[in-house]
Amino acid sequence: MGLTREEIKQKVQEENVKFIRLQFTDLLGTIKNVEIPLSQLDKALDNEMAFDGSSIEGFVRIEESDMKLYPDLDTFLVFPWTSEKGKVARFICDIYMPDGTPFEGCPRYNLKRNLKKMEELGFSAFNLGTEPEFFLFKLDEQGEPTLELNDKGGYFDLAPTDLGENCRRDIVLELEEMGFEVEASHHEVAPGQHEIDFKYADAVKHADDIQTFKLVVKTIARKHGLHATFMPKPLFGVNGSGMHCNMSLFKEGKNTFLDENGPLQLSETAYQFIAGIIKHALSFTAVTNPTVNSYKRLVPGYEAPCYVAWSGTNRSPLIRVPASRGMSTRIEVRSVDPAANPYLAMSVLLAAGLDGIENKLEAPKAVDRNIYIMDKEEREANGVADLPATLYDAIQQLKSDEIIVNALGEHIFEHFVEAKEIEWDMFRTQVHPWEREQYLQQY
Repeated sequence: MGLTREEIKQKVQEENVKFIRLQFTDLLGTIKNVEIPLSQLDKALDNEMAFDGSSIEGFVRIEESDMKLYPDLDTFLVFPWTSEKGKVARFICDIYMPDGTPFEGCPRYNLKRNLKKMEELGFSAFNLGTEPEFFLFKLDEQGEPTLELNDKGGYFDLAPTDLGENCRRDIVLELEEMGFEVEASHHEVAPGQHEIDFKYADAVKHADDIQTFKLVVKTIARKHGLHATFMPKPLFGVNGSGMHCNMSLFKEGKNTFLDENGPLQLSETAYQFIAGIIKHALSFTAVTNPTVNSYKRLVPGYEAPCYVAWSGTNRSPLIRVPASRGMSTRIEVRSVDPAANPYLAMSVLLAAGLDGIENKLEAPKAVDRNIYIMDKEEREANGVADLPATLYDAIQQLKSDEIIVNALGEHIFEHFVEAKEIEWDMFRTQVHPWEREQYLQQY
């Protein structure tokens, strides 16, 4: 369990902490923080730290701007890196209204709200393990990111081709010092692309961990003269970055997805969860793949799924059932990318799966052939739908799905759709270099 108030104060003294960051996540998944001097620690622990919510993307209008940060004591962490002025510690916070009610637009609170629904259906935990991938690019003399990669490595390569290895090793060491259990770290398929897998946890903790992970990766990369990006598809012609989500539901310490006598040793609950994910896949994609760029990754030929199907053996569909059984029985949704707000992505995936369980939906037949080599007629004959091709298509699908809209709640849904429609419009009306290359001389 987390530390008590007294233990936190003691640790702050022992570690020479001089500043406290009160962190939270905005609608688009960006980490925000209010940094306070140590003298304000008591005020923060009394849930009395106010901030201006109108300055945060997708929160509130000016006239209702005062909000309070409630630190979660379990998330107290001292960052290992120091400055001459002392160390920095952080809490992850939930956002509350001045009257003490939770703020409906807080992504972390929203995930907790969806977990309550899970508990009402008799489950005790939604366990998650993700695999966020990222690219390392060199910085220029001004400290700005370039498109120059720092290595020529490929999947699981070692130095000397993988020059990102030292940076990645330092990231792993920092994470371990902060209490992360890192299960693996390796070079990914594309040059400059890396993956670090950390141990699964319950949903809120794991979403917190993803945010902390992103912060550590970016901080350490910069120390190596590199820029780490979680952009889904930074380079044309090579694999994009995904954030595969491995999920299971537990009840009284037992994994409800396991049935040793069931087909593939999967329980009825697991099949219903799969059915729910498949039913809502088109409409949760706007949340799990939330940028214009996300859809450049979801194309055939680069290992990212673009078709809605599941399989126990095949890596081309949206949902894969990894081979491990026992407590590790899980389903893996492979479309999610690391630009997603993890709290919102987990909310919609959970809501989709729970809809399958609650309504006892039946999973379609597994598709164990390579879907990439099927033509459209064959895919249709096998009941395999295509994921949305653009952010615009994805937003239209989202709007039409009551279950996913409810999983986001009214405030988040409205502000999310508004932000994304603006983003799509900016992209749609921009003239891109490709267009000039194609048309400027031709017409």
